[in-house]
Amino acid sequence: MDIAILSRNVKLYSTRRLIEAAKERGHHIRTLDPLRCYMNIASHRPTIHYKGEDLKGFDYIIPRIGASVTFYGTAVLRQFEMMGVNSLNESVAISRSRDKLRASQLLSRKGIGLPITGFANKPDDIKDLIKMVGGAPLVIKLLEGTQGIGVVLAETQKAAESVIESFLGMNISVLVQEYIKEAGGADIRCFVIGGKVVASMKRQALEGEFRSNIHRGGSASLIKITPEERSTAVRAAKTMGLNVCGVDILRSNHGPLVMEVNSSPGLEGIEEATGKDIAGQIIRFMEANLKPGNTRTRGKG
Repeated sequence: MDIAILSRNVKLYSTRRLIEAAKERGHHIRTLDPLRCYMNIASHRPTIHYKGEDLKGFDYIIPRIGASVTFYGTAVLRQFEMMGVNSLNESVAISRSRDKLRASQLLSRKGIGLPITGFANKPDDIKDLIKMVGGAPLVIKLLEGTQGIGVVLAETQKAAESVIESFLGMNISVLVQEYIKEAGGADIRCFVIGGKVVASMKRQALEGEFRSNIHRGGSASLIKITPEERSTAVRAAKTMGLNVCGVDILRSNHGPLVMEVNSSPGLEGIEEATGKDIAGQIIRFMEANLKPGNTRTRGKG
């Protein structure tokens, strides 16, 4: 296959591993910075140019689009889809998962367990909003954020009111969620490929920190998940429409709760914790699902 990987940094572990895995299986792979791509969209023959070159002939696109470039990155990916190129994760699914409010609403509609979540726009709604999610302590999240950035734990009513009022006062929309104390600062990352959980790890936050992200100093270890957790992860991935994703789950007193569905999950933590060749499994999934014009969305939505 001729593969393009959309990534801003070829030195990142995940990007390097995917390149290595593709080459090991005899594929040609090239890295493209999505921000350096530019498109002809007002044409019967959509095209993408990169540093003066008309990009053609790719069989598959692997999107590794950072949260900060979601808008432009998904536009580039959508253009490839319109050209009939297969995408590991499609543009609509990535956009869906990156919007925390939209993702939560979709997961809720499918009956998938979530922390009690509130959303508001007016500062005078704050006290009732806090009450609605069960009171303090509670977690406040920006609608767009990754690796634990933009996530605040408010331990008291006063702190919660102050933080929410500050965000809303700056016209920044936030989600307010119940704090799952029994999770003990830990969550479970389930790595889903093609509708199956292929690996899972427990991520434990540092002492005094509630965010378990490895980028924030959290540790990763191998864990055996329950059938209910496995089913929850698969259903969450399907609801988002993602072929490859990381589903972050909290263990609560009332069952597994989905915290986030990550459309560009990092490979370093999961490969080190489990010893599995996740990058190779992704490439094998692509091989098994390569079909001309296999994009379902064809740039729609």
